[in-house]
Amino acid sequence: MDRAIVGFHTDDDGHWVAELACGHNQHVRHDPPWQNRPWVITEAGRRAALGQRLACRKCDQGAARDWHAIPR
Repeated sequence: MDRAIVGFHTDDDGHWVAELACGHNQHVRHDPPWQNRPWVITEAGRRAALGQRLACRKCDQGAARDWHAIPR
């Protein structure tokens, strides 16, 4: 199920994590050649990605939220 990106934070290892509108988190690493997401390494790139949608496997699996999404 696709969900909008509403924010970002880094994990304990410094990897970028997208916060999705559903309340789940998803890593968005730039690790070529396996994962090519150069936009995640800059503030402007992350800001431009807000509102874009990512497939949320946690929603597909019915997993509990990672954080409480605030309705907008």
